[in-house]
Amino acid sequence: MIDVRGRVHAFTHPPRRVVSLVPSLTETLFDLGAGDSVAGITDFCIFPPELPLPRLGGTKNPRVPEVQALAPDLVHMNLEENLRRHAEAIEAFAPVFVTEPKSVEDVAALIAQLGVLHGREEKAAELVGSLRAELASMPRRPFTFACPIWKNPWMWCGGDTYVSRLVEAAGGVNVLANRSRYPDVPLDEVLSAKPEVIFLPDEPFLFTAGDAAAIVGPRVVGPFPGHLFTWHGTRTILGLRFLREALESLAQVPRR
Repeated sequence: MIDVRGRVHAFTHPPRRVVSLVPSLTETLFDLGAGDSVAGITDFCIFPPELPLPRLGGTKNPRVPEVQALAPDLVHMNLEENLRRHAEAIEAFAPVFVTEPKSVEDVAALIAQLGVLHGREEKAAELVGSLRAELASMPRRPFTFACPIWKNPWMWCGGDTYVSRLVEAAGGVNVLANRSRYPDVPLDEVLSAKPEVIFLPDEPFLFTAGDAAAIVGPRVVGPFPGHLFTWHGTRTILGLRFLREALESLAQVPRR
């Protein structure tokens, strides 16, 4: 099994004591039926709700000694969400499997990969089938969009982000597709590109109904639970469903 860094991992059996430092992967492991192997999670692992497991800090500040005390035989991390120095510290005592899906197809491959790694191939195939069914049901009517992640200053999802590619899977064309990562661009400059839709997730910045009302021109979706756009794994299935339903509703809403 090869992770996103090109590291080769060899397992003779599915991991029995897993630490997940990626909230979306915590949810995915439980959805796969591998939750009984999870020994520790982050403070931000909210799905499934109220898990009675040790909380080990945030994605950017895990308490490495507490991770070690759990004696994990595998630690899941993400290239963007987690920090390299923590991965290097943890690798002194446990294998670290790093992932970073960038598209819906990457997520399908990730779910299948996790199914093999954790001995849940059949369930993984079922979940991938659900993901592909949601993808196939998209209206796929082309539309332009923008999606901010912060305000003061306004920061947006560039064309190389998972959020942008999720919306592109539904026919979206990002007006900031030529910008990378999360560029700082004033709102009026983005509006001058005439996006038809602006998506307002409620994380990492807590956009409000007032923010939505202040945007004149594009149709606005949100605020809505940000994890539907920013989390990958099995949450992608729900994100695609939300996106399809939002686009269907927008077809009935005139531009302001």
